[in-house]
Amino acid sequence: MLQPFYHIGRYMILIKSMFARPEKFSMYWKETLRQMTDIGIGSLIIVGLVSLFIGAVSAVQFAYQLGFSTVPRYYIGYIVRDLMIIELAPTFTCLALAGKVGSNMAAELGGMRQKEQIDALEVMGVDTAAYLIAPKIFAALVVIPMLVILSAFLGMAGGYVACVYGGLVSDAEFMQGLRAFFVPYNVFMMVVKSFVFAFVLTTISCYQGYYVQGGSIELGKASTSAVVISNIMILLSDYIIALLLT
Repeated sequence: MLQPFYHIGRYMILIKSMFARPEKFSMYWKETLRQMTDIGIGSLIIVGLVSLFIGAVSAVQFAYQLGFSTVPRYYIGYIVRDLMIIELAPTFTCLALAGKVGSNMAAELGGMRQKEQIDALEVMGVDTAAYLIAPKIFAALVVIPMLVILSAFLGMAGGYVACVYGGLVSDAEFMQGLRAFFVPYNVFMMVVKSFVFAFVLTTISCYQGYYVQGGSIELGKASTSAVVISNIMILLSDYIIALLLT
């Protein structure tokens, strides 16, 4: 019954210990660059494919909903743009990254724990929470917002291809919709969501891997828990941010 509170407390202690004794950032520079490459370059294909098809499906579905209504057809571009910026780009991108990046982080740290590499570093006086987890968080906070912005552009491109080449609207109508009623504040919400989701999925995944115990079965469960819990917390955070910023 008290197990959730136990994990929440230990999670908070891990985050506190990671930033309580700050080290020189130069110590973590190479590891941070490696993590940025793994997260960014390694996730381009999945983020690109998800974004293109989400934008295309959103455009086709909205065109279907319009049907023979009197709503101007250029509204398709307007709706696709705001859907991608406000909701679909940050949420779907980070849900996909939780499955790819989060599980990798949990498996990497869990493997180090099982091989007693983390214990060996602690014996040598290394702050393992900062040395192993901080570069992952810093890299995610830099790269994931970039991936979210790219996702928004690719989603609009997918909607454009589906509508224009699918014969739903003309090129001029779709571009008119993309430029209509633009609110810069929506971009701010997208960036806020991307930073929060990046922090959530990396810290939860690292927590699951850092404290794993047992053998390969437990490691597999930790990787699965990292993805499931990260997805739930991303959706919960999405709801809270929507209440606070809208």
